[in-house]
Amino acid sequence: SFDWNDGLFDVTWSENNEHVLITSSGDGSLQIWDTAKTKGPLQVYKEHTQEAYSVDWSQTRGEQLVVSGSWDQTAKLWDPAVGKSLCTFKGHEGVIYSTIWSPHIPGCFASASGDQTLRVWDVKAPGVKLVIPAHQAEILSCDWCKYDENLLVTGAVDCSLKGWDLRNIRQPVFILLGHTYAIRRVKFSPFHATLLASCSYDFTVRFWDFSKPNPLLETVEHHTEFTCGLDLSLHNCGQV
Repeated sequence: SFDWNDGLFDVTWSENNEHVLITSSGDGSLQIWDTAKTKGPLQVYKEHTQEAYSVDWSQTRGEQLVVSGSWDQTAKLWDPAVGKSLCTFKGHEGVIYSTIWSPHIPGCFASASGDQTLRVWDVKAPGVKLVIPAHQAEILSCDWCKYDENLLVTGAVDCSLKGWDLRNIRQPVFILLGHTYAIRRVKFSPFHATLLASCSYDFTVRFWDFSKPNPLLETVEHHTEFTCGLDLSLHNCGQV
């Protein structure tokens, strides 16, 4: 285990080294750790001026890029081999809770914010590519579908999950209702195109299939406190 002197809000594994991971913390910094070297972080990047709430390593081949999102309302792009950020993305008018790379489109990421918008960015172009007023509430989480490059999901304080097709953002392609408090994290399945999982301040984890007339598949009530994060195994399709 590793220690840092502030809260750690998110973690992402390296896509090119099984021992390396990056965390983001309450003091605005990112830490690179190596599980083969158990002494302290390899590197610390301190540029965000408020909590660094999200961090994600790019999924597409041929680029090793990391994106971070902060309560300072900016997202930053990093190359872990370079000691400072490559660029800063500004546009959100509220804290950024989630920054997620597209698994399909190189150099493309999405961000979800307290300003009630989902935004899509291209690292090769300054400024925001797309602004989606997705909820009338703070959006705490977003994720990309692994099987459709145009499909994203958002989870918000209004207890709803919404699916968005980037080719037509006037209305969501699905709305999933059932959580009774804010949704903290949502993830698409790596194995099934229409399956996703969400967790919430209502203590539950829920599994959905948005292609079905009754999309709620299962509600898991094992936790006795806020459920803040979840992920789905890439190796075992039944494991969360």
